[in-house]
Amino acid sequence: MNDFAAKLATGQLGESLIARWCMSRGNCLIPVYEKEIDTGKGPRFFSPEGQFVAPDMFLLPAMMFIEAKHKTVFSWHRKTERWCTGIDLNHYAGYQKVQDITGRPVWLLFLHRSSTPDARDLAAGCPPECPIGLFGEDLRYLRENENHRHGNWGRYGMVYWAAETLRLLAPIEEVAEAA
Repeated sequence: MNDFAAKLATGQLGESLIARWCMSRGNCLIPVYEKEIDTGKGPRFFSPEGQFVAPDMFLLPAMMFIEAKHKTVFSWHRKTERWCTGIDLNHYAGYQKVQDITGRPVWLLFLHRSSTPDARDLAAGCPPECPIGLFGEDLRYLRENENHRHGNWGRYGMVYWAAETLRLLAPIEEVAEAA
């Protein structure tokens, strides 16, 4: 399996786990990522202001969008000495537009499943374990609480948040039980 296909499969597994966790808490959802015809593009949000990357799902009755990210492990940011996680800057801008246009909250959820740091982070002196579980926060809050941005990762660069900026929504065992 090529690298893109492997990453896509991992991401879809994470979206499914997060969706099941949301439903286990009494929510209904509309998955935006379900498509019958593959266009080579991710889900889109269309508006009179243009089209943007769409968050993965819409929750009811909360009337809010969820963008689900599945990550193996947090990264150690050496300058701030914090565990961080992030998303592509272009997608981040799109989610902000969706929130601004609709007036509905957009929450970013990050499922981190491994407490073993990457070998490069361990070599840089990070703690021996990193946080695990389902973390998240409203985009309005995250806009004001970025840890850092970096232009070298992702197609358009990345934006990162520190683990302590995010709420621990569920321990990993609770997410696994919902599956």
